[in-house]
Amino acid sequence: MATVLQLSEVSLTRSGTTILNRLDWTVDSAERWVVLGPNGAGKTTLLQLAAAQLHPTRGTVTVLDQRIGGVDLFELRPRIGFASTAMARRIPKEESVLDVVLTAAYSVTGRWSEQYEEIDVRRAQRVLAEWRLDALGNRRFGDLSDGEQKRVQIARAVMTDPELLLLDEPAASLDLGSREELLQLLGGYASMAGAPGMVMVTHHVEEIPVGFTHALLIRGGAVVAAGPIPETITSEQITETFGLPVEITRAGDRYAARATAPG
Repeated sequence: MATVLQLSEVSLTRSGTTILNRLDWTVDSAERWVVLGPNGAGKTTLLQLAAAQLHPTRGTVTVLDQRIGGVDLFELRPRIGFASTAMARRIPKEESVLDVVLTAAYSVTGRWSEQYEEIDVRRAQRVLAEWRLDALGNRRFGDLSDGEQKRVQIARAVMTDPELLLLDEPAASLDLGSREELLQLLGGYASMAGAPGMVMVTHHVEEIPVGFTHALLIRGGAVVAAGPIPETITSEQITETFGLPVEITRAGDRYAARATAPG
């Protein structure tokens, strides 16, 4: 089991505000992490560091054995699958679904004059089928529902067989049916032999897919708790993380949260 991500004493400051504060965290290749915390906790910033999109103010970020700040990021980033709302905004709305996924081979978000081999096209078609998108290959990305767009982003992120997969709130804004379909797909992917190390940011314990193994809880840019999900997603630690009395319940490998009544 190899280490795919390591943060050591990492802090990040913007305009005098500390976003992350002396954070230590290690992700191994066989682990599937979910990151939870309130708005402003630093979750998205943490994921951007892991995606080699940002540099820390202090400390060391090592991704796939490469230290950020001492490596060619253009060589490192193609080894990382990254799906986020910010990335989705960069995808041309008129791009076909097939091309959205296919262009991941060149790490571009719109098809221009680059040439693709037949093996690339077959690979993109196979990934679309795996994420139940094969019937949408010729549709415009901008015409898809939120749930379909989320799945296209993930299909794009896994197109190049990444060594680390990062997902920023993939179930946000989805209706119940779309959310559950996506979580089933994510759980199946996470459980596959050969799947990469995974990190998924979310606000809700209900969005933790089956097959995920670890949780990182952060508040105010600092770690509240980290470790295997059953030991970390507890009423006490979620209460501390969100600053509200919360009861956590578990049914099988799925979790739910409810605020407890005062008194």
